[in-house]
Amino acid sequence: MNINRICVVGLGYIGLPTAALLANRGYMVYGVDVVQRVVDTINRGEIHIVEPELDTFVRSAVNGGKLIAGTQPQEADVFIIAVPTPFHDNYVPNIDYVISATKSISPYLKDGNIIILESTSPVGTTDKIVETLESMNINTDKLHIAHCPERVLPGKVMKELIENDRIVGGTKEESTKLVKAFYESFVSGAVLITDAKTAEMCKLVENSYRDTNIAFANELSMICDKANINVWELIKLANKHPRVNILQPGAGVGGHCIAVDPWFIVSAYPEEAKVIKQARLSNDYKSEWVSEKIKNAALQFELKHQRKARVAYFGLAFKPDIDDLRESPAVHIVKRALETEGEKENTLVVEPNISEHPIFDLVNYKNAYENADIIAFLVAHKEFKQLENNSEKIILDFCGVTAKN
Repeated sequence: MNINRICVVGLGYIGLPTAALLANRGYMVYGVDVVQRVVDTINRGEIHIVEPELDTFVRSAVNGGKLIAGTQPQEADVFIIAVPTPFHDNYVPNIDYVISATKSISPYLKDGNIIILESTSPVGTTDKIVETLESMNINTDKLHIAHCPERVLPGKVMKELIENDRIVGGTKEESTKLVKAFYESFVSGAVLITDAKTAEMCKLVENSYRDTNIAFANELSMICDKANINVWELIKLANKHPRVNILQPGAGVGGHCIAVDPWFIVSAYPEEAKVIKQARLSNDYKSEWVSEKIKNAALQFELKHQRKARVAYFGLAFKPDIDDLRESPAVHIVKRALETEGEKENTLVVEPNISEHPIFDLVNYKNAYENADIIAFLVAHKEFKQLENNSEKIILDFCGVTAKN
């Protein structure tokens, strides 16, 4: 199959890197996003998110005339859907964006087109794309539809888009083979084939596995706090065992994947997914526990010094050295602190990877460190690790900033 034009729907943390990579591989790429500011930024050869090397890829693609962004799809040989898949308040998956994206490309489809769902989705979502198109009187027998979940780590997206193995599951065997060949044209990792439902479940299982292991580390950190044991030293020692690999605890778990995907399994299989559900609850509880630890430290300071403590919250992103705040436990912790009346003037919020926040007034991390009485490290950004130790500060390290290597 001859592939020249690609339409990528959704220019966020996955869609834009994918579009930029494909454009740099010689494909003509048309990117679609509903936010005009995002479209304008990309068409200037600039980026609206923080991701190493992405700016170089986008600038090269736009300057070379291979990447154009707009708010409406265009005709293409391949359509890639890379839109968010959040959940409702009751943890039921919400695939409205996927369905909306499917409907948006429907007027531009022609026989032989490939449609790839990259969005992490509940099992059965790829079939929902087929159903949606058929409800619009589109003959899907002449289309090739498949799921190929992204498997990249924020901060290393451009490298891992190329090097990581990919999983392709089509709604029919011919579609799977065609999509496999397409990915082999621009990635160096192995492209493994299966059916659509297995591909969907594989991504959910990968992130649920991570969530469960992080839950163990987070529970361990709370146990060690009560037992007056240095959790960082304990984990380092325990990991010397050849078959033990405990992850690092934090202020909770965030991001669009690990904090969300396990609920897709729990929602569909509530009686079976008991460990997966408990891991999710444990990781959510960790942020509540962190909030209480900070609150108690502030109360003790006030009793001792007869004034309110100035508390600096270091980090808002869901993981180190990125600007992604989606489902971030740090954001939840700071919001909870500001719910207390009269605390705003005593609260300093730090996030070096973004210039502004719609709710919080951001402070330079060096100024915050100098002026605060209590330092709460919520995210282990590299800048924080360079701060000199100050014995006059109350340091609450929930993410290993001060831990010795």
